[in-house]
Amino acid sequence: MQYENEMKLEFMSKSQNEAFARVAVAAFVSQLDPTLEEISDIKTAVSEAVTNAVIHGYENGDGIIYVSCRLEGNLVSIEIQDRGKGIHNIEQAMEPLYTSKPELERSGMGFTVMETFMDEIVVQSILGQGTTICMNKRLHSV
Repeated sequence: MQYENEMKLEFMSKSQNEAFARVAVAAFVSQLDPTLEEISDIKTAVSEAVTNAVIHGYENGDGIIYVSCRLEGNLVSIEIQDRGKGIHNIEQAMEPLYTSKPELERSGMGFTVMETFMDEIVVQSILGQGTTICMNKRLHSV
């Protein structure tokens, strides 16, 4: 069955909204009848992207996080965007164990986790203007 559908959310950059984002995206994707593993992968990737926006994009300050999810056939496309400080060096930020906030005792694995659970991830960022993370996953259950 061919689906073409899209949803958009925006919410404040508060850490408690990470759970809202992951559940909202999972609920939207559920119309494609994904496996439990696929839905878990998507929820984990969304959690990491939203957490990055809260902690790094807005540095736990005020801001808005934008989430969109598009379904085309069995392809799930998710975009998570902030209008925060941006990433100085995307290549370095995507290296496993790299963190710009070592004082927070974070593992620096956010992008690695996203890359592991999604089929494709593209990161675009402009200093002082924000970051957009685009992730795609092709579901096998459709």
